[in-house]
Amino acid sequence: MVDNPAARALFGDRLGLAERYAELLVTAGVVRGLIGPREAPRIWDRHLLNCAAVAELIQPGARLVDVGSGAGLPGLALAIARPDLSVVLVEPLARRTAFLVEAVEELGLAGSVAVLRARAEEATGQLPGGLADVVTARAVAPLDRLAGWCLPLAKVGGRLLAIKGASAAVEAAEHAAAVRRLGGGAPVVRVCGAGLLEPATTVVEVVREGAATRPAKRRRPARRSTSDGAPGRLGARRR
Repeated sequence: MVDNPAARALFGDRLGLAERYAELLVTAGVVRGLIGPREAPRIWDRHLLNCAAVAELIQPGARLVDVGSGAGLPGLALAIARPDLSVVLVEPLARRTAFLVEAVEELGLAGSVAVLRARAEEATGQLPGGLADVVTARAVAPLDRLAGWCLPLAKVGGRLLAIKGASAAVEAAEHAAAVRRLGGGAPVVRVCGAGLLEPATTVVEVVREGAATRPAKRRRPARRSTSDGAPGRLGARRR
């Protein structure tokens, strides 16, 4: 059993299940190239605990979609920590979805976790159970691109929770206007696991407020006509 107060706090009586998942990550996950060999010694602090801490932002019984799930981070970690959640892992690559399907079966999570092989932008009409209360993503893309992929998967009032690093506040400010055009509210930086993890997990939260807005089409300037009604160039002299 892992002797880690943070692990016990975040996973509770499902810590044994989290340990089985950690073992899958550092064995089959490394062999299949889903986890780098150098990440194996820090699989708990850098990955499992970092992801499980996000559970404090998720309401009870939520429907969660994890975009670009990869080896199941954060989606599987959250499904283990929070058995009340209904989770869909969205991943486009076959070798990764194969690992996810096997992991879900091995961990006995088939009743609450589904795996969907699809690109995020193609997944809207394929989600089991419909649009999500929460969409998660970790180390996938800049915030503006994430919002474009993830917000359409959330219901209005639902949220994108993007796990980010130390530059989260700068990124949130930089992409706020783009996020607004994509139907999101103002990005808000949240800190999870404070006092439990060092460093704590930084998350950018975006609420879906509506549909994306299309930029207005630029009108072409009207062309002047010559005296006989044929089009002429602007500023041309009449003879």
